[in-house]
Amino acid sequence: MEHYKSWGGLNSQLKGFLCDDLKNRITYFLTRYHKVHDVYGRASICLDKKELVNFSWVEMCRQDMDMGIAYDKDPFLSDDEVHAQLKPKWDEQATYHEMDFLDAALTFRSMAISNALESENYIIKILAILDRRVGQRTLRQIAEEGTYRQYPEWVKQFYKLRLTH
Repeated sequence: MEHYKSWGGLNSQLKGFLCDDLKNRITYFLTRYHKVHDVYGRASICLDKKELVNFSWVEMCRQDMDMGIAYDKDPFLSDDEVHAQLKPKWDEQATYHEMDFLDAALTFRSMAISNALESENYIIKILAILDRRVGQRTLRQIAEEGTYRQYPEWVKQFYKLRLTH
């Protein structure tokens, strides 16, 4: 994972990327409980102080359980094969934890916006669609293509939000 100095600094960067219509409405939250065993944490994206999606240590446990079941079925699978097998399920159910959010945010901040919009990572897609660098022409193209309609509801809500503002 890429290094960052502080959540406050990264949060400011993420907020700086927000489009004007959502700049004062979208907030990002991340906390890590360093004194708790295994350093659990939580992240979320909120609209008008209402949580739209969260990523927590509970999801990390679900990922671990899913991986354990996959390895029990076929102990010769590599980590990459297991992740590829489980990604559709995790994508559909938003089975991602705070470190997945943090990794996506760190990756996003150095990506070209066009690459971020095409990313396989739904968290990066969300950060991209909310980004001020996505202009009206690109938004019209996204709306016309309608590809976002096949995304899980937790992702689609961010597209709908941006396409209606």
